[in-house]
Amino acid sequence: MTLRIHNNLSGDVEDFSPIEPGHVRMYVCGITVYDLSHVGHARMMIAWDVIYRWLLALGHRVTYVRNITDIDDKIIRRALERNMPVRRLTDEMIGVMHADFDALGVARPTHEPRATEHVPQMLQMISTLEGKGLAYRAANGDVNYSVRKFPGYGKLSGKSLDELRAGERVAVLDGKDDPLDFVLWKAAKPSEPDEVKYASTYGPGRPGWHIECSAMACALLGERFDLHGGGMDLQFPHHENEIAQSEGATGKGPARIWAHNGLLNVDQVKMSKSLGNFFTIRDVLARYDGETVRYYMVRTHYRSQFNFSDASLDDARNALRRLYTALDGIELDATPEIDWTQPQAAAFRAAMNDDFNTPIAVSVLFDLAGELNRTRSAETAGLLKALGATLGILQQAPRAYLQGGAARSAIDEATIAARIAERAAAKQARDYARADQIRQALLADGIVLQDSAQGTTWLRS
Repeated sequence: MTLRIHNNLSGDVEDFSPIEPGHVRMYVCGITVYDLSHVGHARMMIAWDVIYRWLLALGHRVTYVRNITDIDDKIIRRALERNMPVRRLTDEMIGVMHADFDALGVARPTHEPRATEHVPQMLQMISTLEGKGLAYRAANGDVNYSVRKFPGYGKLSGKSLDELRAGERVAVLDGKDDPLDFVLWKAAKPSEPDEVKYASTYGPGRPGWHIECSAMACALLGERFDLHGGGMDLQFPHHENEIAQSEGATGKGPARIWAHNGLLNVDQVKMSKSLGNFFTIRDVLARYDGETVRYYMVRTHYRSQFNFSDASLDDARNALRRLYTALDGIELDATPEIDWTQPQAAAFRAAMNDDFNTPIAVSVLFDLAGELNRTRSAETAGLLKALGATLGILQQAPRAYLQGGAARSAIDEATIAARIAERAAAKQARDYARADQIRQALLADGIVLQDSAQGTTWLRS
């Protein structure tokens, strides 16, 4: 069965074949690194990690680009609040982000570009748009995109310009010719630190959010690539604006397929700090091992809305333990190659090729576990482990996982150092609750911190 993917640009499930045979080029919008990553980020990262792994399992070479937004209003505001340089804040948050995603088994992409490393490419694209009459300089120094001059605007979200105008809540135009226009280049403000003021023909300033992804995707994947992903909340306006910018500059739609993962709620309610139902990845990893969290999210289809709750996490932990229990006691020299003609493997492949239908794929794993419990066959165990690998699960030693030691031993020294640095920063910011939370999370991983006048040291319990 050919891989089929739901394309939000067309609204249909389409057969997928790379523009360049055998080579998939994929761009996924990453996160803005001003704070700790939360469980919504985990939902998105795991969903796209599974897609990445499956494309590799099908034998494709994959160039996977997942950007980092390291220049943004929120980042500048947080750096000022913490009285630290922007770069120091973003470096710290990127280190913590990597540690969190590593704990969830999220593979590193081929390229992980920072927005601040591609400002020249952004300025070049802005200049091209200006030359084509799609961008203009505003009286306040900003450079804006003229939405009404791009005839295809709204084709991803299905929103017409009239509908967008009807829903306007913009009272002040802020130098825009039209309230629908969006900023490409933000003129520097006196209150902003010098390190976020980039020289340009438009005067000192910094790029707008939307132009960052257009420029980085074009620079690393070319003007036309196979697959663009991200959370459903990015479909409009971010991805709509990306299309307007990229197609406006090159004359080509940037991605052939646009796909979006469903969003996350907590106990059926949108996650929000004001509601007290906001959880960072660190919060969750203090109580559950990373593979349990990953399995919990994998068993829901990537396009479905995801509901996060402790009861469901407990159920996922028990289910994952049943799979590891089936594998326990069977010696495997190595994970074998998958024979896709084998009935369960064929069923698994058919499910994953049907728009990455992980719920059906996971049910195949339980069919294999049931057979394994009856037969204790090394061949069945090997297939179970090999199929699990395509989802990023079942790769630990079963006995170690079942005894609870795997999660404790998995944390490496780089991760420990990053968490200690994060804790020190929290204490410096007088966020003592967060500092204690980090200490408790490390303790749950078997790491005991010892503070002294010389600094913080650690040992494994």
